[in-house]
Amino acid sequence: MSPQNSPESASSPSPAKRERRKQARPGELLAAALDLFVEKGFAATRAEEVARRAGVSKGTLFLYFSSKEELFKAVVRNSISGHFPVWNAEFEAFTGSSAELLRQCMTLWWTRVGATKASGITKLMMSEASNFPELALFYQHEVMVPGQTLIRRILQRGVDRGEFRQIDLQYGVYSVLAPMIFLMTRKHSMGCCGGAVDDIVPELYIAAQVDTLLHGLCYSPKSKAHTLKKAQ
Repeated sequence: MSPQNSPESASSPSPAKRERRKQARPGELLAAALDLFVEKGFAATRAEEVARRAGVSKGTLFLYFSSKEELFKAVVRNSISGHFPVWNAEFEAFTGSSAELLRQCMTLWWTRVGATKASGITKLMMSEASNFPELALFYQHEVMVPGQTLIRRILQRGVDRGEFRQIDLQYGVYSVLAPMIFLMTRKHSMGCCGGAVDDIVPELYIAAQVDTLLHGLCYSPKSKAHTLKKAQ
């Protein structure tokens, strides 16, 4: 039997296949790490578990990421913070009203992050930030600051165009952030339990939050008069 027809050569992958496998490996490691970080938390996740779930050795993992901390940072960049350039470009290109922009921002945040496994990173950071201050600072720089800046730009756009009233933008940002953080943390806490009493439909929840942000709870004289007229 010639070497090229031997069982060993038939079963071994071609150089091209090995190269494709090598290129795919970082993504597989990041996906495995995200799964485990969300399931178990940062402290409880071990590098060998990530490697095992990705189907590689622990040594192979450290060829791509020098430590568990660097692996976590890569997960955050891959699943959240790496998308900010695109999101900022979408802000620049948007031509509709600021109310429509705010609604789109909150809806797309849920679709792209909140509804995905990446939203579990928010709960992880709230739970473990005090134990890992370096990672907390990294998360603030990579996710929190860019996110708050983008929301502030949306609100400032509305004020500048005369669509929103003047508000304290520094704290107004948190009026947008708070309901989204609640929704993500609930998804990875009480939302994991079956038969939740206050079952929340995310899309309806977001729509209600946007409506409250844009219109508040109090009637304006104009809207109150309109409602009374309809009742008559």
